[in-house]
Amino acid sequence: MEPHLILGIGELLWDVLPGGARLGGAPANFTVMAGRLGSHAAVLSRIGRDDLGRKAVALLDPLPAGTEFLQVDPVHETGRVTVALQNGQPHFTIHEPAAWDFMELSDEWVKLAERADAICFGSLAQRSLESRQTIQTLAAQTQAACVRVFDVNLRAPFYSSEVVQESLELATVMKMNDAEVPLVLGLLGLQAYDAQAPGALRAAAERLLEEFPTLTMVAVTRGGAGSLLVSRDAWHEHPGIPVKVADTIGAGDAFTAAMTHYLLRGADLATLNEAGNRWGGWVASQSGGMPDLDARVRTRIESSIEARTVQ
Repeated sequence: MEPHLILGIGELLWDVLPGGARLGGAPANFTVMAGRLGSHAAVLSRIGRDDLGRKAVALLDPLPAGTEFLQVDPVHETGRVTVALQNGQPHFTIHEPAAWDFMELSDEWVKLAERADAICFGSLAQRSLESRQTIQTLAAQTQAACVRVFDVNLRAPFYSSEVVQESLELATVMKMNDAEVPLVLGLLGLQAYDAQAPGALRAAAERLLEEFPTLTMVAVTRGGAGSLLVSRDAWHEHPGIPVKVADTIGAGDAFTAAMTHYLLRGADLATLNEAGNRWGGWVASQSGGMPDLDARVRTRIESSIEARTVQ
């Protein structure tokens, strides 16, 4: 099978952690994992003409994430996020402006989008009008069969009802975490969310599928408690994979990449959930969003997913 072309579109930045700086950004984390799983993956973002930008390229080049389409901004700095960890959970201070706020719609990017089998974009990179227009135009330029993943990734104060609404109108798959569900429903003016009500997450996902005709699936991650996938004709819950958490940076992005990888191969919801939780759990057990991947670890995780597939 020919590798699929998968694009991560949006922020490429440095997470400045207590133990040092690590390259990240949800689209970049997603792209690296998609490449590790065997896709032809490329990150579409913008970096500064500075040391952090050069270090970003140097770090990504050995990884299976194409950097040849990165834009270089002569004025604005490469993005930075200061990350404080509380009980393993990250709390972010996202500095602005950053180079990725000024992504330009180039002919090269449009041609890539037209060939893409899947793209992933979020709300954070749409905080500026220029990048927002670029991202939404690229999503609109994809083929009808392209899997267009909107990874909500709400980061206060950088989101709005307008961005969420417009993004969902372009997406075929939506992914969010359980804490974002009431926020999204509120932003869209949909029904109130009662987390204690039986089947509340599934009801919320079904409401979103009803509201947005282009959506084919809604994914809700629940940290160590697993995930819920809801399509138009089925749903599946996964209890999660027990791991010792180092930090959760990039875990959701790994889930999204694995889910997308197997979705492009026609896998059922149970397999998508297993793959997402296996890879998301592994990243959570490591430090940072792009940890080194040993070949033995990859073989073990792939074998676990395949074992689930044949059950």
